[in-house]
Amino acid sequence: MRSVQTESLVLLNEMPRSMLDFLKKLFTPGPKVKKVDISKRFILEAPTGQGSMSKVFRAKDMNSGRTVALKLLDIEKTKRFEARFQGMKVKKPSEGEIAVQLRHPNIVKTMEYGVTTKNEQYLVMEFVDGPSLSYLISLQNDIMKQNRIRFMIELGEAIEHFHKQNWIHRDICPRNVMLDQDHNIKLIDFGLVVPNTPPFQAPGNRTGTANYMAPELIKRQRTDQRIDIFSYAVTCYEMAARRLPWEAGATLEAVMQHINAPPDDLQRLVPDLDPQVCQTLMKGLAVRPEDRWPTMGAMLEPLREAEARRAKKSS
Repeated sequence: MRSVQTESLVLLNEMPRSMLDFLKKLFTPGPKVKKVDISKRFILEAPTGQGSMSKVFRAKDMNSGRTVALKLLDIEKTKRFEARFQGMKVKKPSEGEIAVQLRHPNIVKTMEYGVTTKNEQYLVMEFVDGPSLSYLISLQNDIMKQNRIRFMIELGEAIEHFHKQNWIHRDICPRNVMLDQDHNIKLIDFGLVVPNTPPFQAPGNRTGTANYMAPELIKRQRTDQRIDIFSYAVTCYEMAARRLPWEAGATLEAVMQHINAPPDDLQRLVPDLDPQVCQTLMKGLAVRPEDRWPTMGAMLEPLREAEARRAKKSS
């Protein structure tokens, strides 16, 4: 009978090299963090947005001379959020640790993250000089109407890339999406992201934007990447219909209605929208996760087919 020590050595030897490298990084103390004096490093030119746990500024980086988006996380709110994961065997990565790994044309690029001399976490990101998706949804101008399926695909591809890195976003909604000057989608916020692993899929962590939350998240049940598929479907529905699939709720309790009430038929609200797009989004809104699209990639296929038909007709 083999000893516990022998068993452990066998398990380590059988592990893939990538997993061994990951564990080594996880349990090896990192270098001492050098804190950055924001007032000396950056010129804050204008506030560009405020999230539930952060403020974002357009700023001039004196080191590089570039205009960047500087995100500063609120200390107390960040502590309260991170406290939800205390006691877990695996440490939750910070927003900066996650964001700096993401490289996709439809995800905002994060160049640097760290801690300020005031102990705030900060992220230095590319500056996206364009409107929010929320603004275009409310405006419903020609840009939105002519490009809405393309916007859906680009956002879906950003989420697909994100999912392939084994994350759950948990807050897909129009206010977390920007458009650059060429009207390309940019997913911009990763403050509520968790790994797509059993400890972080456990019931109880109800975070997100109420009107875009999947039913299983609202009911504090086990979650996985399909909560992002639900939120994505709500966001795309709103791109097409300029309204939510249900009457908007001012509180989480009011939002509970969409657990039991079916969404309004998108085809009826937007008769000129490709029926395949309508069917695709309605499936994404299914109450039960097993009735939705199993992956973001699978959901994108019919949307790409619909966009190809649209482009062929307009050419």
